[in-house]
Amino acid sequence: MARISGVDIPKQKRGVISLTYIFGIGKTRAKKILELAKVSENKKVSDWNDDDTAKIREAVGSFKIEGELRSENQLNIKRLMDIGCYRGIRHRSGLPLRGQRTKNNSRTRKGKRKTVANKKKVTK
Repeated sequence: MARISGVDIPKQKRGVISLTYIFGIGKTRAKKILELAKVSENKKVSDWNDDDTAKIREAVGSFKIEGELRSENQLNIKRLMDIGCYRGIRHRSGLPLRGQRTKNNSRTRKGKRKTVANKKKVTK
């Protein structure tokens, strides 16, 4: 396995696809990286030589990826929560932020259903 920016990328896949295993790199950015490194998109990772890998590592280094990107995302969310805006409040309470209905759906954000018992009728 080739190792780029602390992530093992699969050898049996094409370069474009294998670079997407790195957080912050999608297909478009992967194509751009391979273009900067002057490596063919269709070339498999197992066919890369040491020179190709070094060029790709250098090209990847110019983008914000993995830990740096994750920490920036977390800081952005924390900032929203600190200023107390609507999106920050929704983050804090674990509800969807972008206007979705919560009566029936949004189980991913809300978690497993919590059953609420019915009130018992008083018998006379």
